[in-house]
Amino acid sequence: MEIALRDMGLDTSMIAAIHDMLEFSEESTERPHPPSRAFVRDNKAMKATTADILEYPNAYVFIVDLPGVRPDQIQVQIEDGNVLTVSGERWREKEREQKEGVKYVRMERRQGKFMKRFELPENANTDAISATYQDGVLTITVEKQKPAEPKKPKTIEVKVGSGQAQEVGTVGAGIGGEQISGVAGDGTPETQGRQL
Repeated sequence: MEIALRDMGLDTSMIAAIHDMLEFSEESTERPHPPSRAFVRDNKAMKATTADILEYPNAYVFIVDLPGVRPDQIQVQIEDGNVLTVSGERWREKEREQKEGVKYVRMERRQGKFMKRFELPENANTDAISATYQDGVLTITVEKQKPAEPKKPKTIEVKVGSGQAQEVGTVGAGIGGEQISGVAGDGTPETQGRQL
C-alpha cells in the first residue's frame, strides 16, 4: 500500500498520517469502547514532545525541546495539585503557502498540538516554579521544599516541693472513708478525721 501511495505523489509524512488514521479505525472496531480522538491526539502529542529531567539538591529541572515555537504559544501549568503540564500548538507559516507557485515538496516538521506531563514528587514546591525559553528549549525549575526539621524533645521541668501544704484540685475518699483535703508538705495526704 505504501508503494501505491508514493506512486500517487504523497510524501512520507502524508503516508505516515494515512497509516495512523487506518490504524485508528482498525483499533476502534476491535475494542468495545475505543479511545476518543482527543485521547489519541494528546497521547501522540506527548510522545512527540521530548524532555530531560534533572534533579539537583535543591530543585528539579525539566528541559523540553520546542523548536520553532514562539514563547506566547507555550503554556506551563500545575494541574491536580502536583502534575506539571507543558502544552501549546505550533503551525506552519500561512504566508508561504498562500504565495503563488509555492508548495511543500516535503513536510517532516511536526505541527499541531504538543503536550508533556510530569508528575511531581511530594517534596516539589509548586509555589516556587520558574520557566525560561531560549533557542527553542524550555527550561522549567521547580524548587524542592525544605525538609521539615525534626521535632526536638520537649523537656518538662520537675519542681521540688516548697515544704508548705498544697491544695489538691479535688477532694476524694481516703483509706477507711477519710476525706482527703490536701497534701502535707512532706507529700502525705491530709485528712479530715471522719471515719465510717
